[in-house]
Amino acid sequence: MILQQPLSDNLELLARQVVEGFIIGLHKSPFHGFSVEFAEHRLYNQGDPLRHIDWRVFGRTDKLFIKRFEEETNLRCCIAIDTSSSMQYPQDNTKISKLQFSCVAAAALLQLLKRQLDASSLALFDKDINYFSDCRSAHSHYRMLTNELASTINISTQNVSTNAAGALHLIAEKMHKRSLVIVFSDMMDDTEHIDDLFSALQHLRYNKQEVILFHVVDGAMELQFEFENRPYEFVDMESGERIKLQPQQVKEQYIKGIEAFRELVKNKCHQYQIDTINVDLKSPVEEVLHTFLIKRNKLM
Repeated sequence: MILQQPLSDNLELLARQVVEGFIIGLHKSPFHGFSVEFAEHRLYNQGDPLRHIDWRVFGRTDKLFIKRFEEETNLRCCIAIDTSSSMQYPQDNTKISKLQFSCVAAAALLQLLKRQLDASSLALFDKDINYFSDCRSAHSHYRMLTNELASTINISTQNVSTNAAGALHLIAEKMHKRSLVIVFSDMMDDTEHIDDLFSALQHLRYNKQEVILFHVVDGAMELQFEFENRPYEFVDMESGERIKLQPQQVKEQYIKGIEAFRELVKNKCHQYQIDTINVDLKSPVEEVLHTFLIKRNKLM
């Protein structure tokens, strides 16, 4: 995405443009409670409550089936965004950064939640949680969250690290069980402590929260290491550590390392039943969300 004007100028309008045309009608609650709206049958398993057996079906088929119902309560969703310094890459006024992409995508999802009268919450974190709202569905609440995103979208910080694990543990405790938690992050935590991050994601799943991770990267530079063949000084945006080198000398080793890390993230997320969406900044926001929502609609 090429920036023509500051995204904060009219984030709400941009979010509506992203949503229009393909989001309306896609969503249906993925959670099953015991309300009056029937959803489907499934075979009885030992230990299931007997009160949910469809005895009429048993009378016709001599088989035990359980009734499943749509939950009447609207969806509760928390959108958590990593705002650490690495998310502000690339620092180029003509290109969208990882943080800007995440804020635009989050604003579009808030627009969707508002239209469906679902309750939304917003969490902004780096080494600490800097903002964490209640989960509500009121229009004034939606406007407040959109304004917070507009204030966040162009922040500029140096040497601010990430503690996603701590933030996600707190979200797991604060959010209602069986909520949807959507995380936008480049997953640039210290790889030595990656197990702490997955422990936090597991905490969310233990609390019966559905978790979706948008893994946001600049594919050309961060995955393919497509730098010119000349000396560079690389700066760690979170620690400030600097190193001078020729990209071609380390490119092969770097690509192997980043691919192994992404495979680790993928496998761990699969293990904990966490849906992962790989996001490359070269992809339009609407394309990423469209693919994601179509996939979710099929799952529902």
